[in-house]
Amino acid sequence: MDRLLAATASAEDTHFWFLGLRRFAQLMLNRALPHARPLRVIDCGAGTGRNLDWLQQYGWAMGVELSPAGIAIGRRHGRRLVRGTVAALPCPNGAFDLATSFDVIYSLDDNTERKALDEMYRVLKPGGLALVNAAALDILTGSHSALANERRRYTAARLRARLAAAGFDVIQMSYTNMTTLPITLAVRMTQRLIGSGDQAAETEMRVPAAPVNAALAGLLRLDAALMRVAALPVGSSVMCVARRN
Repeated sequence: MDRLLAATASAEDTHFWFLGLRRFAQLMLNRALPHARPLRVIDCGAGTGRNLDWLQQYGWAMGVELSPAGIAIGRRHGRRLVRGTVAALPCPNGAFDLATSFDVIYSLDDNTERKALDEMYRVLKPGGLALVNAAALDILTGSHSALANERRRYTAARLRARLAAAGFDVIQMSYTNMTTLPITLAVRMTQRLIGSGDQAAETEMRVPAAPVNAALAGLLRLDAALMRVAALPVGSSVMCVARRN
């Protein structure tokens, strides 16, 4: 996991995928929270805490992260991080208005995944919102899956069912990274065919050459524009906003 966090830290400011992730998340949150600010925000499994930088636009934001390496990177950037596990968040009941989870639950075993979603529900106030992003579509399993300790990938229906089991009502759901899906599929299928390992996964995490990165970022901007009109029917990730009853 420390290798993944190191690779993430070197890429997350400029890599097209992370730029898209932040754009999609802000689009969904701005739609769900047009006026309700400032909020108390918790990012569950915050990694280096990079998402706290933009989550602060919604209010006071903190992250919970288990890895000392992730916490150290984040604190060097002045981010508010505490050590803890997503399966037992070190926070009182009903303390937050918004809980986020970016590409965390797919790396948890079934029991811990259930506890993590239950914990997000527990720490939210009644009516509070959860935003969850997760890897989508089993066919996209590849070298990155081993580096990220991937246990499963989701469909929209599967993610909705897991959130419903924790007591949430899903109010927005969309796949993301639709326009780049053919490229992702080709890369992952090649990885499976040739048996690429961690080195290939770390290569995938590096920021592409500037023209390529800009072109792919442009495709994800198109995804975001389409999402303003309707949910995307397919993509390499799935994102949702759900409300605590």
